[in-house]
Amino acid sequence: MASGNDPKTDAMVQATGSEVRRLARGGKLTGPTAGLALGFVQANLVVVPKDLAFDFLLFCQRNPKPCPLLDVTEPGNPEPRLVAPGADLRTDLPRYRVFQNGELVDEPTDLNPHWRDDLVGFLIGCSFTFERALLEAGLPVRHIETGVNVPMYRTNIPCRPAGVFHGPMVVSMRPMTPHQALQATRVCSRFSQAHGAPVHFGNPGAIGVSDMGRPDFGDPVPIHAGEVPVFWACGVTPQAVAMEVKPPLLMTHKPGHMFITDWRDVYLEGE
Repeated sequence: MASGNDPKTDAMVQATGSEVRRLARGGKLTGPTAGLALGFVQANLVVVPKDLAFDFLLFCQRNPKPCPLLDVTEPGNPEPRLVAPGADLRTDLPRYRVFQNGELVDEPTDLNPHWRDDLVGFLIGCSFTFERALLEAGLPVRHIETGVNVPMYRTNIPCRPAGVFHGPMVVSMRPMTPHQALQATRVCSRFSQAHGAPVHFGNPGAIGVSDMGRPDFGDPVPIHAGEVPVFWACGVTPQAVAMEVKPPLLMTHKPGHMFITDWRDVYLEGE
């Protein structure tokens, strides 16, 4: 799942959000965060200049499935005071992405060289949050089983535009039997701020996914006999939007390399 210097131990699974953030800040964690700090809410990151912040806020409001908003920072301030007081969005994720005019130009382990006083950070709910509940229900989470990043795919499902922002929804995929997919729907429906219930399961071509073995982000996972792909809206959607819209600057987490908050997952249940 992670690069060679990433500590993948039972202690990491049982760690708190702040403990994982501290490892990322110190450069000791640079890989994906699926399966880490189980029970703590994980979040996608999007950073835009202040002059694009209202448009992006409106984009999140109009697209709550892929972009359920958890926190927004003050311009120039990297501290997400609501979900993790004292944290720093510039350093506390394992790896980032920097887009300039729609082109990916850097994947740094911190954003300090790119940070500006006009930048606003958005934290968006992540499906890694409900994986503890899936595991406790006895449901498979294949990317955790196989030690890779979750597979993510661009779809033909359009997001509702807002201001300059428009583009396709991205989905994450976990294979399950049809019966398990129905169980997962009941489990995940409790977590609307972590993408909630799946948006599709079964035929991937119906949502524009042509090759399950070649995800647009993350890693492929095996789909066993009797299983179907189950797709959830994904917080990587803003990265696909950045490639479509080509804003001068937009920064995000690297897919699968999330910000882990101080909130417990039960805090989002029933929202």
